[in-house]
Amino acid sequence: MPAHSCRIEVATRGKGLYPFTHDVERWLREICASQEVPPDGLLTVFIQHTSASLAIQENADPDVVLDLADFFERLVPENDPRYRHVMEGPDDMPSHIRAALTHTSLSIPVIQGRMALGTWQGIYLFEHRTSAMRRSVILQIVF
Repeated sequence: MPAHSCRIEVATRGKGLYPFTHDVERWLREICASQEVPPDGLLTVFIQHTSASLAIQENADPDVVLDLADFFERLVPENDPRYRHVMEGPDDMPSHIRAALTHTSLSIPVIQGRMALGTWQGIYLFEHRTSAMRRSVILQIVF
């Protein structure tokens, strides 16, 4: 089974969901262009961080990702006096908890060279830290 991998960087401007579906689609097109027949396979998307995560969410109405981010702010607040891990700032421990409640990897079927995402689905990096970051995401396709 042939496999192809790459690392992409997603820049964030602080907390929120950042779409990067087009970056994944572009890479997948490059890989599949060398194939005689558009291949079927399994794509893994993996983030190499413990204070950010991944999500597949609606990509049509921007209010969806804003509401999701707001919900996680209420669910896991900053400055909880019960947190022991505080030396990296008040947003760090909540970031780890939010990442633990979400996903660090996604598996997406690839059919005839294209991700089998639904009509309104997009791939997002869910940044849980307040500061701007550059996040590393590993893509791997197995045919």
